[in-house]
Amino acid sequence: MSLQPPHTVWKLQMALNVKAKAAPTFRFYVLYDKLYRQDVLAHAYQRCKANKGAPGVDGRTFADIEAYGVEAWLEALAKELKDKTYQPNPVKRVWIPKPDGKQRPLGVPTIRDRVVQMAAVLILEPIFEVDLPPEQHAYRANKSALDAVQEVQGLLDAGYTDVVDADLSGYFDSIPHADLMKSVARRVSDRHLLHLIKMWLAAPVEETDQRGRKRRTTRNKDEGRGTPQGGVASPLLANLYMRRFVVGWKQLGHEERLDARIVNYADDFVICSRGHADAAMATMRAMMSRLKLTVNEQKTRRCRLPEDTFTFLSYTFGCHYSRQTGRSYLGPRPALKKVRKLCRTISELTDRRTCPLDTEIVVRKLNQTLRGWANYFCLGPVVRTYEVVMKHARRRLRRWLCAKHKVRSGEYARFPNAYLHDQLRLTQLAVSGHRLLWATT
Repeated sequence: MSLQPPHTVWKLQMALNVKAKAAPTFRFYVLYDKLYRQDVLAHAYQRCKANKGAPGVDGRTFADIEAYGVEAWLEALAKELKDKTYQPNPVKRVWIPKPDGKQRPLGVPTIRDRVVQMAAVLILEPIFEVDLPPEQHAYRANKSALDAVQEVQGLLDAGYTDVVDADLSGYFDSIPHADLMKSVARRVSDRHLLHLIKMWLAAPVEETDQRGRKRRTTRNKDEGRGTPQGGVASPLLANLYMRRFVVGWKQLGHEERLDARIVNYADDFVICSRGHADAAMATMRAMMSRLKLTVNEQKTRRCRLPEDTFTFLSYTFGCHYSRQTGRSYLGPRPALKKVRKLCRTISELTDRRTCPLDTEIVVRKLNQTLRGWANYFCLGPVVRTYEVVMKHARRRLRRWLCAKHKVRSGEYARFPNAYLHDQLRLTQLAVSGHRLLWATT
């Protein structure tokens, strides 16, 4: 969720952005005092609150801050920043399950630290947005993962069908602090703001084991690498460091020499070339080694379309055939594992154990799930995928209704499609007009 900034904050951001555009080599030397401006901190707090999120190691929630008084809380925080007595708290470590069964580490700062980081992002983002190349799509205004998917499609249409499907091992945990700070210092010379970023990078991590015992580690500080995935400032910092690779690829002449283009989203990227994927992969490995990043060799591979397929940002690119003409074409479709995951979620929402819930509540949850999924998976030949998903959703909802109302037979006669959609208002996924031409073929 993105909130529009107050006019005073917007004016500050525009001034910084205009200066950064006009002077590509200018280093901003007075920024720290902007952090503790009342309007900047207040907007940062509202942005963090809109994003919700769990409390950090101090256990303090937004409700606690509201009860204490937001204005008084922000004044105390501003005083810490102004007096330069602010010290970040340890980061709370939580683990998020991944589709492959492994777990992804997530760092959760306290709300206090999130607000200060957000204030820094409000100041730094307008500056660095000017320098980020168009190939980078993550965490940027007016750019999205779907834009990256469409850019890959455009390259495939232009003949860049020899592809490096790349993967990095633990990108956020591997970013070297010293080199990252050089990327920041290229535009920022304010030593107080630079010191603040260093403190966030070196903050201890607190983790609770299965027995409930808390343990703190200083791995980031000791090894001099890593930015907590989950921190408010981490996406911007991750983009800045990945910029080294994307810009270096062009400045070193690899894009022209290998006729190879990069499309990047956070730590995911592909390299689309015209017949030089092997050389592009070797060059990419060498560059990542110099950047002190690790290529996941098990997941990084060369794909030559139309014979092969590859998955990028949960879309699988490969060969398709038009239902009208029978002609073949290259394009994306929702990855099979994402379709299966959606069907599992639908099954969970319509489990017999949810029968005590009102029908309206269950249908509303189903609709929210279906619409949210289709808002992202709307590119490529999605008609058949939508048909599969809707067939599963109707079948599961019928079974749920039969269990709720103790109907033992005649479920289709009792609850036909018209009843599910017209009476219960179950969402019907359908291809809308805004999709790309090749998506409706």
